[in-house]
Amino acid sequence: MFTSTAVPAAATGPAPMTSQDRRVVFASSLGTVFEWYDFYLYGSLAPILAAQFFSGLDAASALIFALLAFAAGFIVRPFGALLFGRLGDMIGRKYTFLVTMLIMGLSTFVVGLLPGQAAIGVAAPVILVLLRLLQGLALGGEYGGAATYVAEHAPAGRRGAYTGWMQTTATLGLLLSLAVILGTRAAIGEQAFAAWGWRIPFLLSIVLLVISTWIRLSMEESPVFRKMKEAGKAPNAPLAEALGRWRNLKRMILALFGLVAGQAVVWYTGHFHALFFLTEVLKVDGRTAHVLMAAALLLGAPFFVAFGSLSDRIGRKPVILAGCLIAALAYFPLFKALTEAANPDLAAAQAKTQVVVVADPDDCSLQFNPIGTAKFTSDCDLARQALAARSVNYVNEASAPGTPAAIRIGPLTIDSPVTAGLPPGEARWREAEFRKAVAQALDAAGFPVTADPAKMNRPLIVGILLVLVILVAMVYGPIAAMLVEMFPTRIRYTATSLPYHVGNGWFGGLLPAIAFAIVAQTGNVYSGLWYPIVIAAASFAIGTLFLRETRGTDLSAGD
Repeated sequence: MFTSTAVPAAATGPAPMTSQDRRVVFASSLGTVFEWYDFYLYGSLAPILAAQFFSGLDAASALIFALLAFAAGFIVRPFGALLFGRLGDMIGRKYTFLVTMLIMGLSTFVVGLLPGQAAIGVAAPVILVLLRLLQGLALGGEYGGAATYVAEHAPAGRRGAYTGWMQTTATLGLLLSLAVILGTRAAIGEQAFAAWGWRIPFLLSIVLLVISTWIRLSMEESPVFRKMKEAGKAPNAPLAEALGRWRNLKRMILALFGLVAGQAVVWYTGHFHALFFLTEVLKVDGRTAHVLMAAALLLGAPFFVAFGSLSDRIGRKPVILAGCLIAALAYFPLFKALTEAANPDLAAAQAKTQVVVVADPDDCSLQFNPIGTAKFTSDCDLARQALAARSVNYVNEASAPGTPAAIRIGPLTIDSPVTAGLPPGEARWREAEFRKAVAQALDAAGFPVTADPAKMNRPLIVGILLVLVILVAMVYGPIAAMLVEMFPTRIRYTATSLPYHVGNGWFGGLLPAIAFAIVAQTGNVYSGLWYPIVIAAASFAIGTLFLRETRGTDLSAGD
């Protein structure tokens, strides 16, 4: 366990937020909202970017490569944490996250100007990926700097509340990107948006950049960092100090596995996986799903501040770990309720009709494909893919070795084609005929192709999504304060940033790929939830056993 120097809250209670405090929180949060806006804009527009920058490929491959470029931003986030964390601990918080904001904003703006592959050839996707890498590096340096800056300005008794405002930024950035996209589409129409209007949200980032840069230039350096630097105690090698000393490294490892990993999977489940589940599993149309998700995000945003404030009263640890535990216990009933509310026909068909995949287990691949390059073409894989495309729960039944796979839908059996060794044209024809036969059988069994808008319970959907966002707020609202309080000023920027971005960039970023692989392997559309459930439960256990409470910590202790 690690120890921390804590001071009790003042008996008279924390002082109210001053105008200078509000300015610090507003300036830091506003810039971070804009960075999240820039970062998530790409993910929201991935299908359109695929057509623009990977037009030399077929549609499926183009989308895969567009998503690969999106994933690249997540992968490099920890490296941005190392690069900018080192600078932030050596030269200061203010100027470092000012640099990260400039890199993010300019990279996003250039995407809006970048010609497509049809105009400049292979240079277009190469430049796009490079810009995406710059975005990931910038975001890796932004969060730790903003969190540290706000926390070092905040009084000890209000640190959770102050950083709670900043914790709304990821949700508000996602909400802002959805709002701008929906507004632009409504203003110019879908055809124009797909042709050229998609550039508008990217180009708007320059306006946001100018505003946030102007505000941040007027900010003062963190008083805690300034005091340390004036005392001549600024570090010369913060990376070596953070990673090379076991005391500091141990805290970073505990922060990653006891806090951030659980927070990351809860955050991505409550935001992206919920949205993906609505559109890809429950077959809700994209516009409706985005509007419902945006409503839940808007209603849920105040809870980030509420739980940050609660952590000032009862501690960071109980709030965060309670969020992890409740999420682990609630995910299955919440997502099953979401199915009933959004696509009751699918829920009824799943309950009424048993579907079985009969196949040789040795012929079935583990369809874990985080970089989108693997091909799964065995007869068992084709059977599973056909059912997954229609969100069908199925049972796996082993057959004799070498036996071709088949699907049983009620009393009907459909053999899956064996395409190995066939000419490409004939293999594609057999696969298409098989999918057509499966689709007809599923139609007859009552499995819907899309969710019926007339049968959706929209208020209940928003309510369920709101519960998921509240769980996000429980784990995310207090976490900035706790991370900052775990580390000394000399390495705080680096040590806060690295576990945060490893957890969110990798544990959270890999959630879609891992969840899909679990669903494909088990045949149950809810089984992908086991990944966030296990990680959140593990963080609850590790955090309960090994983490100490940090509320009231003197941020100058140990400097």
